[in-house]
Parts: sequence; structure tokens; C-alpha cells
Amino acid sequence: MAMEMEFGAQSDTGCVRQNNEDSYGVAAEMNLFILSDGMGGLEAGEVASRLAVDTVLARCREAEKNPSLPLAGEPIEGVSGASNQLASAIRSANEAVYRTAQQSAGERGMGATIVAVWCADERMSVAHVGDSRIYRLRGGELEQLTQDHSFVAEQVRHGKMTEEEAASSTMQNVLVRALGIDPTVEVDVSEELLMESDTVLLCSDGLTRELSDAQIAAVLGKFDDPQAAARQLVDMAKQAGGGDNVTVIVLRRAAKPGGAIARIGSWFKKSA
Repeated sequence: MAMEMEFGAQSDTGCVRQNNEDSYGVAAEMNLFILSDGMGGLEAGEVASRLAVDTVLARCREAEKNPSLPLAGEPIEGVSGASNQLASAIRSANEAVYRTAQQSAGERGMGATIVAVWCADERMSVAHVGDSRIYRLRGGELEQLTQDHSFVAEQVRHGKMTEEEAASSTMQNVLVRALGIDPTVEVDVSEELLMESDTVLLCSDGLTRELSDAQIAAVLGKFDDPQAAARQLVDMAKQAGGGDNVTVIVLRRAAKPGGAIARIGSWFKKSA
């Protein structure tokens, strides 16, 4: 069952970098949204992130037409077919980036993060590799749905570093998992209930290095238009320094006409 999703997207080079190594892709007809942050010398990061996004889009479109499409890698127990196809598409993207990096000296060592959501039947498949993030705002509360695959995040999780120490660490850029570095990659996958008026944010670390969770939540809560929210977040990241490329996708599940309030009104009429 198709859900109506409103979305906005914005990407910017920022105030320091010369080129934009972030990429994103949207297949609105499938409620599929993907964001990737590339790494590598010269333009290799741009190549990696674009290849990652395009591969996931292509594989998911193929899976939409053929739900029995064979998976790349082992199936993940306890999640839906769509979630497994999304994870499979990301594994295929890893293979594509790795293969391209091995074939070209100028692109050797390139890699990318990836975050993706695929929404259907009031459920949202969430998949990621790296330190780009997915957040959900519900009832004014902002929750991070992904865990960074970075050295400092692991140190914090293991109690070896505080959040404050991690925020100022020179090791922030060190990833422990990314696309294209090894022939295979582990993809983290979860499934979330998507409620009416939920707001979901996909973002590269160019946003979260500059803005606090409180600032992000305030913007997502303020703007009804997802595109206006996306634009405001990018503008604020640039005003805060814009030390990296910054890319955001803002999604909102549209409230149905005749939703909860209408149902309550109908109940009172019947009771009268």
C-alpha cells in the first residue's frame, strides 16, 4: 500500500571544500530515499557517492518489479522482504564502489557512507553504513535511528570517551565501516513504524558537525514544508562554519484527511 510522503532535499558544497562529495537520490514513486557521503582524493569521493546512490536506486527498482530478485549476501532474519532487498542493494553498491576503486589508480581507496529509507505499508526500512545519519522527529522528540560506524562513536559506546571528547576529537573522520573499502560490508538494517506527521531526516555529517540535535529538532518542528526545512538546515550549517559538504533529505508522512480528529468527531456524532 502506497503512503503519501512529502519530501525536500538540499545539498551544498559548504564554505570550505572545493567540490561536493555528497550525493542523494529519490525515487518518489517508491518512497525510496538515499544519501551518500563520498571519501577519496580529487574527485574520487564524488564518484563513490554517485555510484553508491545510483546502484541502490537501480537494484531497488529491479526488486520492486521482481520481489523474488536474488539477494546479494545472506538474508537478515526478522525483517521484511523490502528491508532485505534494501540491504542487498547496499551490498551491491559496496561491490560496485570496491570494484571501481580497484580498477583505477586515481580512485583507489575511495569509499562512501550511505543511509537509505524505503517506506511502505506504514513501515519504514532503515539501512546504513558509515556515519551519515537518520533521525525521526515525533511529538517534538528527536531520535537518532542509526549508530555511527566511526572510531569516536565506538569509543563512546564502549565508555572510553565522553560525548564532549568525541565532538572535539581529531579522529572524528575515522570510519570503522564504509562502502568500497573491502569486498563485502555489513549493513545495519532496522524497521520502524511510520506514523502520521512523523518527520524523518537523512543527513551527511556536514550537518551534524555544525548543528546540535536541539537546533535540528527546532527546524524540523518549525517548518511544515519539508523543502523549506531542508533549505534552512543547510543554511544554518553554512552559517555555523560550513566546514564540510552538507546534504539533507527531509521526509514527512502526510496526515490523511479524515484522520484521528475526524474519527473522534464521527464517534461523538454516533454517540449523540
